Amino acid sequence: MKENSTKLNTGNTNKKDNKKKRPDFIEEMKMEIASELGIIQQVKNEGWDSLSPRISGKIGGKLSQRLKRINK
Repeated sequence: MKENSTKLNTGNTNKKDNKKKRPDFIEEMKMEIASELGIIQQVKNEGWDSLSPRISGKIGGKLSQRLKRINK
């Protein structure tokens, strides 16, 4: 029985590792989109919170489109 519980724990660890990689991928995509929109310096200097809702929406929309394209 101890072997089965060890196998289950190993599976959970892999899921956690995948979740950690995902935000990094999304963060890289957001930075790429910010660069394309010409606001990369503002993001680096002042952070994401400094962006207007309109610009944030543009980034979110482009990010969503790219993720849909990748998942197809």
